[in-house]
Formats: sequence, C-alpha cells, structure tokens
Amino acid sequence: MRPRWPRRVSAHVLSVQLVITTGVTALATGLFLEPLGAQLDDQAEHRALAIAQATAAQPGIAHAVLAGPPDPEGPVQAAAERIRLATDASYVVVVDTRGIRYSHTTPAEIGRHVSTDPGQALGGREWTGIESGTLGRSARGKVPLRDGEGAIVGAVSVGIAYGDVRDLLLHALPGILVGAGAALAAGALAAFALSWRLRKRTHGIELSEISALLDEREAMLHGIREGVVALDRRGRVRLVNDAARRLLGLGPDVVGQPLEAVLPPGRTTEVLTGRVAGQDLLIVSGGRVLVANRMDTADGGTVATLRDRTELEQLGRELDGTRGLTEALRAQDHEHANRLHTLLGLLELGMYEEAVDFVAEVTGAHRATAEQVTERVHEPLVSALLVGKSAVAAERGVALRVSAGTRLPERVVDPRDLVTVLGNLVDNALDAAGPCPGPFVEVELRAVGATVVLTVADNGPGVPEEVRELVFADGWSTKEPAPHRPRGLGLSLVRRLAERYGGSARVGERPGGGAVFTVELPEALRTEELGGRGPDGEALLREARDPEGSRPGAPGPEEPSRAPRPLEGVNQ
Repeated sequence: MRPRWPRRVSAHVLSVQLVITTGVTALATGLFLEPLGAQLDDQAEHRALAIAQATAAQPGIAHAVLAGPPDPEGPVQAAAERIRLATDASYVVVVDTRGIRYSHTTPAEIGRHVSTDPGQALGGREWTGIESGTLGRSARGKVPLRDGEGAIVGAVSVGIAYGDVRDLLLHALPGILVGAGAALAAGALAAFALSWRLRKRTHGIELSEISALLDEREAMLHGIREGVVALDRRGRVRLVNDAARRLLGLGPDVVGQPLEAVLPPGRTTEVLTGRVAGQDLLIVSGGRVLVANRMDTADGGTVATLRDRTELEQLGRELDGTRGLTEALRAQDHEHANRLHTLLGLLELGMYEEAVDFVAEVTGAHRATAEQVTERVHEPLVSALLVGKSAVAAERGVALRVSAGTRLPERVVDPRDLVTVLGNLVDNALDAAGPCPGPFVEVELRAVGATVVLTVADNGPGVPEEVRELVFADGWSTKEPAPHRPRGLGLSLVRRLAERYGGSARVGERPGGGAVFTVELPEALRTEELGGRGPDGEALLREARDPEGSRPGAPGPEEPSRAPRPLEGVNQ
C-alpha cells in the first residue's frame, strides 16, 4: 500500500520539515564523523612516528644491530620492548638493511624478514600510514636507523593498533549522537511550532483547496461590480479589483504604493484611509456617486468596498423631480379649485360682470407669469423649471423671484446640467427660507460671453463662514436623510459639475441676512451664437463676481431700498 501523504497544509509542512531536519542532522553527523576519523588516524600515525624517532635516537640500538645477528635475548629486543611497554604501542620493530627483524612483540618472528616493505625508511625517508601486517591493521610510522656517522644501518617501525583508533571514535560517538539528537529535537519542535502557526493562519485548509480558493477569489474579485481596495497596515495598496480601478480611475501599477500617492486629496482618500469613519459613507469620484465601507483585518490592514450608486442617485433625483411636479400640479389643482369655487359663487349670485373680470384677471396673471419667465430665460428646460418651482414655492408660502438682471439666451450647450445646478440650489434655498418670516428666494441667470453666471439668494439663516467649504463636501448636510436616498450630494454635485466646466461654486452672505450661492459655468453657451467675450462681457463677469455689486438680494445703486421683483401671480 502506498503511504498517504497528508492533505492539510500544516501537516504537509510538518512532514516535509521533519524529513528535511532528519536528513540534515544525519548528513551533518556523517560529515562531522568523517573528518574526526581522519583526524584520529592522523594523530595515531604521528604518535607512531614520534615513538619510532625516539627509538631510532637511542645510541645503543644502532651499535647493537651492527654488533651481531638478531637475538631474541639481545639488547635490541630488550630496548624495543621497554619502549613499547612505556608508550603503549602495538609493536616496536627494528630491522637491518636487509629487512631482517631484530625485535618484535612475538620473539619467534625475530630473525625473519618483515611483512611490509621498509624501502622508504631504508632509503632515508620517514613514512606514516595505515598497513596490515602480522599483528593486524595498524597506524604505522617508519624512520631510518643511523649510526654515529649518519650512515643508515637499518630502520625502526612502530605501530599503533587500529582498534585503538576505532575505540577512540566509538568513545566520541555517543556525545556526537547526543548533540545530533538534541539538534534534531530542536528542529522538530521548531517545525511543529511553525506547523501549528501555519495551521492557525490557514484555518486548517487542505492543500488541495488553496489553489481552488485562489482561483475563486480572483474570479470573485474581478467578476463583481463592487469595487474592492485592500490596504496594508502602512496604508499601501495591496489589492484592487477591476471595478475599483474603473470607479476610482486607478492605473495598472498602483499595488504597493501609498493610497495618497494614487488618489488626489479629498473626501475619497479620507474615507478609504479611515480618517473619516462611518458606514455607507457617500463619496463622489469622477462624476460617480459611490458608497464606501471599511473593515479592519487581523493583520492591521483594511478592506474597503465601493458600491456605485450613480444610477440609483439619478433615479432618486428623477423621483424628486416627479414629486416636485406632483406638488406643483397639486398646488395648481388646489388653486384652480378655489378659483372655480369663487367663479361658481359669483355666477350663482348673478354677479356676471364680476365673474368675467375675475376670469380675465386670473388668466392674465398666469399668462404674465409664464411670459415674464420666457422673456428673460429663453432656454425652454430652464424656464419650465422656474415656472414649476414657482408653483411649489407658492404652495409653501415662499416668494420665488427672478431678478430683473436675468438674461439667459437660448441654445445652452447642455441644458440638463444647468437644470441640475439650478434645481439643487432652488430646492436648498426653499428649504432654508421656508421657516423665516416673509420668506423669498431670488434667482438670477446672466450670460457673460460663453459663461453662465447663476446666482440663487434667500433670506434664510445663512451659512456660517466656518462651514462654507464643508457644505460642498460629499455627504455633508444639516437635513434629515430622505427615505429613498441619503442627503449631502446636491451641493457636492453642483461644485463638481462647475469644476468640470472649469468654473466654480461658492457661497457667501446676503446683505440683510441669508445666503447667496454663485455658480460660474464657462463655455456653457455656444460662442458662435453669442459672440466672443469682449470688454463689456469681462466687465459684466467682474460685476457678477463682486460680492457687493449686483448680487441678488443686494440693493442696487439707483434703488437703495428696492426689493427684488416677484413673479406675478406666484404668491396669490
């Protein structure tokens, strides 16, 4: 049966580490023992050589070799045995120039030729090595034997039993194995600790699941329409999917860079980095309305998700427009019903002439209202918006006025943008002026060359100076959230739309109290129909930007106390 390989990542890693640790320990032990054995052999050879040198240096041995034949009872044998016993050598053999033994551990071998070649020592060279002879395998040292005049008269061979060298190695082996075992145990513990930590980090995921999980994650991240941006603990981008690149306008090489380096300063960066906390935070990026949420990860990083609410926001604004139209129709229906009741009463009372005058007055008032707007605002969408907002304002008891200086020619490049800006500003102004006594809102549209300067003023509480920039921030609002969508996007979209045209949106204080919102939209009008911007146009643009000049709600130079002229019939 084939052994079953562990499937969990931690068990797999532990098995591999144990095998590697055991192999490395065994290899290290073997590599240590081999030089140790060679070192012990070398030490034994040098010891044998030293004994041989000391023996050859004895003055009487060379003279005894020259004095007579080999004798087991002779002085050479006696001296050699004395040295052998004193040095614990295996043997001390003295031979003459013919290789005949004069000493040996076994006396019967004296007088016989040596079993190994003494040629190098008889040739005058010292020699060490491992050889096998009559006494077995041993570490040997051989030196020439010289007389008093230096002539070679024989050789001295000393052997150290190889079993002694092996005994030394075996004696050292337990300590080596203990050290190897300790190293193996330490390695096994380290492998187990690493495996335990890996199992904890991988949540016990099996090895075969990792590749599938990675493929599934990549497919999920790049297949969903929500944007996902992951940051590490230092605020650097470590993951971004295709939807996030599209929604935030990120390039292909953003991974590894700080978020502040790939996104411009603003609310989007502050929300994604966590400097603005909360759930379902609204941001605007590249003209798209996004909802952002952040979640911290265990390693100190964060994951931010982005949902595109642009289409939903457009539907919400269309719903607002529909509700506004409904309110206008309801207001007109209520007013029409009242007038019909009045007319019916006049007819029943027989006051026919008064009834005719009443109908003529009402008809003329409505015609005058529409004509007054269309004479000053030639763009149909914008004039229709003002007429509709006037009915809503009348229902809410707010006077909606069009400034006498309003002049907007026809053929606006994109009337929908102008309707968006004007509708947001008028709605905010109606909300602000409604609770005040004698509430009114004044609108002024002026064409300066190709630039449209749009101003909406009200006599509400105004905007404090310290929050005049905050009112244009994404998600900032003082109103309660609407049921179908959050607040805080209208003025943000107004500013972004103005900046897209290369213009600006700002808020100031109206003389006498209230707020004045001014929006400039360069190139919003077609220059081929309006002519280029000449000196008069530049003067008009400076006048429109002058905070104390022709701002709606401010007294003019000729009529210091003249109030803005209301739309006729709006507040009847």
